[in-house]
Amino acid sequence: MGKRTSKQAAPSDVEVRLDGVAAAFEEGAFEEALAGAEALLAVAPGLPEALHWRAATLTELGRTEEALEAYGKALKAAPEDTELLLGAAECLVCRVGDDREAVEEGLELCARGRKLAQRAGDVELLFEFLLLEGTGLNQVGECARAVASLEAALGHVPRSVEARVERAIALFELCRFPEAQAAFEEVLKDAADEPWAHHYLGLLAERRGDAKEARKRFGKAQAVAPQEFPPPVELGEEAFDKAVEDAVKALPGRVKEYLDNVTIAVEEIPKDEDLLGESPPLSPCILGVFRGPAVGTRNLYTDDPESFDPYPASIVLYQKNLERFAKTREELIEQIGITVMHEVGHLMGLDEDDLWQRGLD
Repeated sequence: MGKRTSKQAAPSDVEVRLDGVAAAFEEGAFEEALAGAEALLAVAPGLPEALHWRAATLTELGRTEEALEAYGKALKAAPEDTELLLGAAECLVCRVGDDREAVEEGLELCARGRKLAQRAGDVELLFEFLLLEGTGLNQVGECARAVASLEAALGHVPRSVEARVERAIALFELCRFPEAQAAFEEVLKDAADEPWAHHYLGLLAERRGDAKEARKRFGKAQAVAPQEFPPPVELGEEAFDKAVEDAVKALPGRVKEYLDNVTIAVEEIPKDEDLLGESPPLSPCILGVFRGPAVGTRNLYTDDPESFDPYPASIVLYQKNLERFAKTREELIEQIGITVMHEVGHLMGLDEDDLWQRGLD
């Protein structure tokens, strides 16, 4: 080998400096860890470990866009590094926010990492990929697949509270309410203060009409995790109805023409029949629903009297779900308008993919 230049780090020096970055990261000194990773990359630009630490610290610092770019560079340098795949997938699934494309990209990385971990016999990493995969599948509404991934994860770590909570959420989203109830209650036996379990048990109590139990569960979730579960923004009946009327008035004139024979109503939460009328069922947390055939498909009068549809098309908004969704009164008013437009989109024949592409999901 040729003589090493002063700008190149010796292997032993690299290891020492990587250990320093790791120690800073573990202590929560993320700015220090980032500075150390970037200093190391200045002398070893393609070093996968340094690229990984830089991406991980950027993630912890909330600089998500930069973190994803850093993960992209790191994966080019080490495409089969399972720890790196897990970090990138976690950033896409859990840190980006409400971005379906990002979650789907994260799921692709999970699938790659899962196969590599399985091939290597790394049970711990295999569990992490399966758990993250189940979480991502829940986020994109693929809850039946989520149950399969989470049950596979629990096959490796049966008492994992996180995997059990995520599985119970999937059961709730699939409207398998008795199973979800039992699953959340089992979680509380091992983790009495688990806020998500209390929150969903509150939702289940609300569906049963047990207002006292619902208040108790929601209150517990809010006490344990106030950032995750702030008190809902509540509008009175009159104010809520006014917000719906204003949302309808704000629709373009050509769109309002479609509403001439459509009933617009407000209910507290969805009824079972509204959820179970679809396959897979609709989420119990939906903000609204369109009932009836889309414009252009209704045929009320035909030669066949059996084909007559006696029920007018209708749009229903779910007040409690909307109030829980919003963080502020302004956000609630805005979301009422988005939900009205979303359901009018269904009236006009648009499916969920069409609405997602228009930013109305």
